[in-house]
Amino acid sequence: MENLWAKIGETAGKVYHLLESGEKCLSEIEKRLKEEGYNTNIVKMAIGWLAREDKIEILKDNKRWIIRLKR
Repeated sequence: MENLWAKIGETAGKVYHLLESGEKCLSEIEKRLKEEGYNTNIVKMAIGWLAREDKIEILKDNKRWIIRLKR
């Protein structure tokens, strides 16, 4: 069994770097990282990690969740 904390941390780094080019909706982040082999549940945990560390903002825009880096 792989180290879950390490996988979440690695995924958080991927999410962070993805957001450096601008805000993304949750489904876009999940889709892009799924193409690289990342599990969507781990992606959500990584987003939670970044939110807890106060690195990102999460906004609700109609039916989409928008995620962006804090300035």
